[in-house]
Amino acid sequence: MNIALNPLLDFSDLPQFASIKPDHIGPGIDSLLEQCRDVVKELEAQTAQVTWENFVAPLEDATEKLGRAWGVVGHLNAVVDTPELRAAYNENQPKITEFWTALSQNLVLFTKYKALQLGPDYNGYSVARKKIIENAVRDFRLGGAELSEEQKQRFAEIQEKQAALQTKFSENILDATNDYALFVENESELAGLPDDVKQAARAAAEKDEKPGYKFTLHFPSYFPILQYADNRNLRETIYRANATKASDQANHPEWDNTQNIVDILKLRDEEAKLLGYKNFAEVSLVPKMAQTPDQVIGFLQDLAKRARPFAEKDLAELRAFAQKELGIEQMEAWDVTYASEKLREQRYAFSEQEVKQYFPEPKVIAGLFRTIETLFSVSVKPDEAPVWHPDVKFFRIEKNGALIGQFYLDLYARNGKRGGAWMDDARGRRRVGQRSEQQTETRIQTPIAYLTCNFTEPATVDGKVKPALFTHDEVITLFHEFGHGLHHMLTQVEEVGVSGINGVEWDAVELPSQFMENFCWEWDVLQHMTSHADTGAALPRALYDKMIAAKNFQSGLQTLRQVEFSLFDMHVHYDYNPNGKQSVQDVLNGVRAQVSVMTPPAFNRFQHSFSHIFAGGYAAGYYSYKWAEVLSADAYGAFEEAGKADGNVLSAATGARFLREILAMGGSRPAIESFKAFRGREPAIDALLRHSGMAA
Repeated sequence: MNIALNPLLDFSDLPQFASIKPDHIGPGIDSLLEQCRDVVKELEAQTAQVTWENFVAPLEDATEKLGRAWGVVGHLNAVVDTPELRAAYNENQPKITEFWTALSQNLVLFTKYKALQLGPDYNGYSVARKKIIENAVRDFRLGGAELSEEQKQRFAEIQEKQAALQTKFSENILDATNDYALFVENESELAGLPDDVKQAARAAAEKDEKPGYKFTLHFPSYFPILQYADNRNLRETIYRANATKASDQANHPEWDNTQNIVDILKLRDEEAKLLGYKNFAEVSLVPKMAQTPDQVIGFLQDLAKRARPFAEKDLAELRAFAQKELGIEQMEAWDVTYASEKLREQRYAFSEQEVKQYFPEPKVIAGLFRTIETLFSVSVKPDEAPVWHPDVKFFRIEKNGALIGQFYLDLYARNGKRGGAWMDDARGRRRVGQRSEQQTETRIQTPIAYLTCNFTEPATVDGKVKPALFTHDEVITLFHEFGHGLHHMLTQVEEVGVSGINGVEWDAVELPSQFMENFCWEWDVLQHMTSHADTGAALPRALYDKMIAAKNFQSGLQTLRQVEFSLFDMHVHYDYNPNGKQSVQDVLNGVRAQVSVMTPPAFNRFQHSFSHIFAGGYAAGYYSYKWAEVLSADAYGAFEEAGKADGNVLSAATGARFLREILAMGGSRPAIESFKAFRGREPAIDALLRHSGMAA
């Protein structure tokens, strides 16, 4: 293959998704790795005094290209999984892991970074450059640069094994999800299910040339059964399938994640001890806002204590309602969502299905863009780019007529696509060009983001394609991911190591995303982003008022659920011995005994698909959602205050300040400094408790 023609290596502008094939991956990655190693050798041999221009810049230029290319491969593996692509990904991942591990252990480069930090030029560097050097010195230490050669070798083996296990963890969930199908032939068994859900299930069965209705473990397919199906056996069947996927309780031992979890935890524990820490939780917290595992556990336990009375009340009401109104004497896990929906309908006189009719995709997207444009004085416009699937759309963001960022929007669930919703970066913002004191011909490389969700695709009814309808929860998810996207795309930092989300502490990275969710509850926003699927009418004020009344319905239970996940994550990485007699399930059971008010059935294996901590970046970091929610709720309080002052929560002046002090700053300064610059004080938990209906 002519390497010059490899589309994976085309960095001229946008990724060439339409041209990249699995057989481009190996040669392309090998070529980039060779280039990176050559640069590293040159930098190791360099005897001149270390400067940003002769040391950091060339290393960043080489590794940024490798990161972008591998990012494209990883993204494709997550959204259009095929056997060929998976094989190419798994074949090349060890090489990538090996390179980054060796780089982070390179004592010569580590020494040069320390020399740069102590050198004569350091004080004259920008805040962003100083932060990049400071982060690099920290990361070399965490990467094992100070270990002996023998220890370095073991550390590298640990990294490679962890990467392979985490990939396998994800693949097992994807394979188990894609494999499962529940066919229901008799429509009477689907009583209670909304028509659009049945239509989608019917279309899925027809696609397989089967009679009846097909349901899967993709969220838009299985969740409506738990929420609406009157058939209790059907609810139990789909609940059990979802709660046991990729586990010892399912019928596919080849996809069982039990041993993967244990092996991942053993490797993380060994890694921590090699680095001189007591446990992996301590390692995880080094680059975060939180200082110690005990501080995090204390924060979570305090939240659980505040939420528990509300959760107990929520559950008592639900059990009484299920018994009296639904005839469910003993409420089981598969009854909770169903009974909750029925109770909400009775108490607030509306259903999620009724609300869903007001959120057709085009109107929601337009409303989202209007919110962004109003708050941050930007324009969002359709754009064109090669894409990986026909459903993917592409947009550009402009400010004063100039391009500042672009993003892909991949909204619908499909086979071969990882579940959940996420934002990832395709390219970071940086100033590029010849880096010398004489050269001034530089330009800004604008950032590009992937925004990925798993919503229901548009339905075809009587030969006509109808726009996808989103639940209000899906609208919130979309705003959440877009908040991450804004953090990435609206940055003004010109050094890629700390531009956008790069370099932001993990327990602060959810601030902009959770902040954006709040706008989904504002009348000023919703009246411009709703349009009934049949009549075109905007959301009625009376229905909006009911939604607001129901906003904190069961918020106590929801808070305890998040605390449960967060405490489980922290404990398995802190005071659990993966080489001891206690099992991971024992840890989870212990956490549930401490904080839960309703324990799932014994067969539930939620942890076997807890990708955030076993295949994502949230190990000993899942608490970040609640930690950052304190920040995001408090930050949103500034907009509420502005709304009280001038009658509109979409305050352009407050938005400009949020953009300047938080979004634009990226990771160039500590998140707490950005927060205080915006809010003028330390964060307080009051707004979170008030937003959750749990204020004293």
